[in-house]
Amino acid sequence: MTSTRTPTPVDFWFDPVCPWTWLTSRWMLEVRKTRPVVVSWHVMSLAVLNEARTSELPEPIRDLMDRAWAPVRVLMAAQASVGSDVLEALYTALGTRYHVQDEPKTQATIEAALRETGLPAALAEAGNTNAYDDALRESHGDGIALVGAEVGSPIIAVPGAGQASDKIAFFGPVVTPAPKGEQAARLWDGTLAVASTPGFYEIKRTRTVGPVFD
Repeated sequence: MTSTRTPTPVDFWFDPVCPWTWLTSRWMLEVRKTRPVVVSWHVMSLAVLNEARTSELPEPIRDLMDRAWAPVRVLMAAQASVGSDVLEALYTALGTRYHVQDEPKTQATIEAALRETGLPAALAEAGNTNAYDDALRESHGDGIALVGAEVGSPIIAVPGAGQASDKIAFFGPVVTPAPKGEQAARLWDGTLAVASTPGFYEIKRTRTVGPVFD
């Protein structure tokens, strides 16, 4: 059942190569079906987040961080070209290929996602340049400023109870598979409840399974 209450604006920062972020984003789309929320998508970058400690990362993660630059640069280029409304569709096209279809993180995959979204495949060339890096770092920094650097992707922010400019922001939730229906709504309600509690910082337990894409 869809509520008639005033919709809550939700800011969602994502890096498209992160499988856990993909699951959280699909959960957010489920929440949108049953709770009055309006989601605004923003790009963040795990490559930017980890660039100061790249040499300390295991080889597979270093390789992923190298491949992570192109898609976020292309997302920023698409946003600059046609506006931020394109981010949801392009992220969905990229994420479906990366995580559901297990396609490689290559320029050809990005070009296919662009074509599916109705964008020129030539935008994929932005992934090979640093032309949009300033805008990328600004978008990334906006999210990190709300929660601190000891987190990753995704970051979610909603209005706080004080001034209009106040926001409650948090990392996650990390969940697999992505909850659906009323289960998704209950997780949303609970997440907001704990995130809005003064002094609350963390709930965590060891992951026993990997990402489940169903």
